[in-house]
Amino acid sequence: MSSAAHSRSDWASSVREITSSRILLWIAFVLVHLWLGLVNLNGPGLPLGDVSYVYKFWTDQAIVSHYWVGIDGSWVYPIVALVPMLMARAFGPELYSSTWLSLVMVLDAVALAFIVGWGRQRRHVDVGWWWVLFLLLLGPIALGRIDSITVPLAIVGVLQVAKRPGAAAALLTIATWIKVWPAALLAAIVIAVRSRLRVVAVSVATSVAIVLAALALGAGSNVFSFVGQQTARGLQVEAPVSTIWLWAGWAHVPNVYVYYDRALLTWQVRGPGVSTASGLMTPLLALVLVGVVIVAVLAVRRGARALEVLPALSLAFVCACIAVNKVGSPQYITWLAVPVILGLVTRREGHGRSFRIPATVVLVLAVLTQAIYPYLYGYLIGLNAVMLLVLSARNLLVFVLLGWSVVAVWRAPGLTDEQWFTGSASEAALPRATWPFPAGGKRADGHRTAEGDTLDPETLTDRTP
Repeated sequence: MSSAAHSRSDWASSVREITSSRILLWIAFVLVHLWLGLVNLNGPGLPLGDVSYVYKFWTDQAIVSHYWVGIDGSWVYPIVALVPMLMARAFGPELYSSTWLSLVMVLDAVALAFIVGWGRQRRHVDVGWWWVLFLLLLGPIALGRIDSITVPLAIVGVLQVAKRPGAAAALLTIATWIKVWPAALLAAIVIAVRSRLRVVAVSVATSVAIVLAALALGAGSNVFSFVGQQTARGLQVEAPVSTIWLWAGWAHVPNVYVYYDRALLTWQVRGPGVSTASGLMTPLLALVLVGVVIVAVLAVRRGARALEVLPALSLAFVCACIAVNKVGSPQYITWLAVPVILGLVTRREGHGRSFRIPATVVLVLAVLTQAIYPYLYGYLIGLNAVMLLVLSARNLLVFVLLGWSVVAVWRAPGLTDEQWFTGSASEAALPRATWPFPAGGKRADGHRTAEGDTLDPETLTDRTP
């Protein structure tokens, strides 16, 4: 063997050793969060502005002026979003931003523990490395929005679906009442898994409990005000549909320009056709989601196994919520980590299709997003051609991901005749137990599994004819 071949072999061995080390992963996790925290607190472009000023202002109103958004008046977020915002005041208003970053880091640490395991339950370290790399490439926005609270909750939720679908439903429902997007994951679970009635029942019960608590606090109809707040807004500059008017503005088309909406605190586009497009986006999103649902239901009805469908379907729903959306904020890219992690973990367990393509595309999306926000966002607002190209590429890749995921759902393999009659496919349909929940459960034949074996096949397997 040549010296070059030896060097390549040694290099590959070193990479494998590093990526398999859970200790090094945790060190990298801490360092990345410290770096992102430092950039959030001191970096250019005010990346933590929403937290430091807007979220803190809302809590100041509540504590000092006794005016509670979402209770005493309408609010852009679901009511439970107030909880993490208030928690960030735990060490006083002076440390609000630092406490927020610490809270997100703790939640991310819990999610990472669910991915890689704890103690002797070593698993999916490479998936953990992917997530840490994703956070680094995405930049400070990964920690600096309310979405940063929902992402780790959603990660834990989707990794519990196989063993504890009720707990997963409750956690994802709570996350939905912080920021609506995890509802896409719940929808995917309801379509793909056999325990859908339990998931729906727990989700409804959790939502009812939250609504009743808000009503008891005097919220009235304000508890649902976030719905109207979202549907009434215009086209934000980062939204894929806004790309048309951004390039028109760059070309100096009359009456096309970017402006700042002081009510919603966002940059939006204005020009001929914007109002019509804004009004059409919500029904168009509903139409796209219905199309994805039809594809998924057809796949499930022909016998596609849950873990052949669920990761790709989750990705399809999340991509649709980004691609056909009139907001398109940079933090939306954080949502993509959840279905990708689910897909990577599922593949590592030997089920489903490869998720290398979406995992790679999402990393590229993270890089492009950080290139736009926060450092060079002013150039985008100024309609700089290079930044418009970067944004256009980012938005195009979201549609590429959407197309890949829909095709993956459609091509999910169904059961063979032998599997239909013997039920042998059911045991291949589930991931293993997830830390901190113990391994071991009943197989389809009634025997208990050993630690690390597949769990409770009846939970996820769907054989709807």
